[in-house]
Amino acid sequence: MDTAELKRIANEVRKNIVTSVHAAKSGHPGGSLSSADILTYLYYVEMRGLDPKDPKNPDRDRFVLSKGHAAPVLYGTLAEKGYFPKEDLVTLRHIGSHLQGHPDMNLTPGVDMSTGSLGQGISTAVGMALAGKMDGKDYRVYTLLGDGEIQEGQVWEACMFAGHRKLDNLVVIVDLNGLQIDGEIAKVCSPFPVDEKFMSFNFNVIHADAHDFDSLAKAFAEARETKGMPTAIIAKSVKGKGVSFMENNADWHGKAPNDEQFMTAMKDLEEIGKGL
Repeated sequence: MDTAELKRIANEVRKNIVTSVHAAKSGHPGGSLSSADILTYLYYVEMRGLDPKDPKNPDRDRFVLSKGHAAPVLYGTLAEKGYFPKEDLVTLRHIGSHLQGHPDMNLTPGVDMSTGSLGQGISTAVGMALAGKMDGKDYRVYTLLGDGEIQEGQVWEACMFAGHRKLDNLVVIVDLNGLQIDGEIAKVCSPFPVDEKFMSFNFNVIHADAHDFDSLAKAFAEARETKGMPTAIIAKSVKGKGVSFMENNADWHGKAPNDEQFMTAMKDLEEIGKGL
């Protein structure tokens, strides 16, 4: 799939995010928008064995959204991919909907793990990768973490185990947008230097531009070729990417746009789409 088509799909995913959060009147748009390109690349290029008609294929690659509050980007991608109708997106966080505020593997087709408590997603992904090794399977496991999430100690316990066990079928992606709910991560509780921390746990570390598909392609190719150790991709991103008033604004970590803001956001994304 060429870069132009990936950009088009990612823009549609962003529209899905804004649409669902607006309909719910709550949710987390900022960190969902920042990771839309990453999930687009994973689901349309990188991950193997995916089939909306057979979402539990035992040989498929797995994805764990460790920063589970960014569920709108996962739902937006799965809907675009055909796991469920896009019309369902407006039921986000509604009572009885299969699209709850955090991913639920028992409710939503295509969700490989229920997440929400920060740090637990990567821990589960490490377990999945170990299971693959023990079972002699060649599937790979990908997990997306927020840069605020890596302030959790459980993240580093999981990394210590993954590095020790040489889980080269595991790829940890850090959505490094520099902001969390309380402001700049460097001021709240700095996790820097992020790359050196992963290296100290015996990870291969790759830096990438989260909004450049060529950069992502190069990073994931290197990760696939890396043997004997897990990989961490540090993906520099822009929180709220694509929506003018949300970009680099921590206020949009966890609130929904009103009707006027929704129209502005969708107009921004429509303009981006025209230029693709």
